[in-house]
Amino acid sequence: MANALTFDTIKVEVAGGIADLRLDRPEVLNAINSAMIAELHRAMDLLEADAAVRAIVVSGEGRAFSAGFDLKESAARGETTPQQWRRILEADFGVIMRFWDSPKPTIAAIHGACIGGAFELALACDVSIAARGARMGEPEVRFGSGIVALLLPWMTGPKQAKELLLAGIDDLDADRACAFGLVNRVVEPDRLRQEAFGLARSIAAGGADAVRLTKAAVNRTYEAMGMRQSLLHALEIDINVEAAGGPERTEFNRIRRELGLKEAIAWRERRNAGAVGQPP
Repeated sequence: MANALTFDTIKVEVAGGIADLRLDRPEVLNAINSAMIAELHRAMDLLEADAAVRAIVVSGEGRAFSAGFDLKESAARGETTPQQWRRILEADFGVIMRFWDSPKPTIAAIHGACIGGAFELALACDVSIAARGARMGEPEVRFGSGIVALLLPWMTGPKQAKELLLAGIDDLDADRACAFGLVNRVVEPDRLRQEAFGLARSIAAGGADAVRLTKAAVNRTYEAMGMRQSLLHALEIDINVEAAGGPERTEFNRIRRELGLKEAIAWRERRNAGAVGQPP
């Protein structure tokens, strides 16, 4: 495989046995659209087939890791039926779990925003390192949406998972994420890539078969506890949530359609700010 692969929405380079996979739509904070999903699968196919690749570092170009799945593309598609939502959400779920299921170790290097589906993708990676100043979380419930890959309860305690998910928190800072066990370490922004690639080199120095089988054994521990079935059940719930809509979703979509995504997100933030600290 060539040292640099050509894509439109991601960048992939391989050097010294380490793959550098970067989400590359910086003008929209690396929002994950259908083209990026297809290219991520293609890149992972190539990297997993290359025996020289011993670890994969995942990061984002520009100001953020990723703002999550592309809401503009979703609005343009206009899914309404459960069948339409199933097709889209199964594709979203598949690209997230690709990083969990990969036989190669995956390391997320997080900076800036890491929200929604992007946060789930980072959780699916084997190790996550966050730059100080990164902001993470899952705001889906705040606009009547559901969670694609409900990994969070498997990565932290139920109290922490419920706080983040039920309140739709999307400004979890790196230090608190580390305290919750959602990232492995927090570093200064100018050291993020150095730390991520240093860890990748440490992993790559081990026996390739031993690393692969050890990752598989850890994953099987979670599978034996029912993680996969729980995730698939949660995905079914998300399909139903998305197809059912609701008043929050209706209003969010109306503002997005009439005034644009920026205004819809601003409405969501004003609505959330008005609820915080208000007694019943």
